[in-house]
Amino acid sequence: MTSLYETVGGAPFFERLVDRFYEGVVGDEVLLRLYQEPDDLISARRQLTLFLIQYWGGPTTYSDERGHPRLRQRHFPFAIGEREKDHWLAHMQVAIDEISPNDEIRTQLSEYVANAATHLVNQPPSA
Repeated sequence: MTSLYETVGGAPFFERLVDRFYEGVVGDEVLLRLYQEPDDLISARRQLTLFLIQYWGGPTTYSDERGHPRLRQRHFPFAIGEREKDHWLAHMQVAIDEISPNDEIRTQLSEYVANAATHLVNQPPSA
């Protein structure tokens, strides 16, 4: 069975996806306040790219460098509520819609990021 990583042509697809995602993030104050270095997102871009590459069947560079992804644990220090999740998903969905070569890949990516984003919410709904 061919991995999504192979189907989309490898790392360049995920690099373009993450670059497009961060084009939205750089102008989003809701998300920028979550980054330790909002003026320098190079490390964050690299980590997300490597994570997605590994998740979708590519090289394990992310785990080799950082250990098990433990996404919820790694994101726990940041206050992520529904608003942050919605902003993140909106930018990621734009990237997916623009970069995905077909509906099947678009659907797979969209479903995964929606589930992952929901999993990372760690703040109760605001009253």
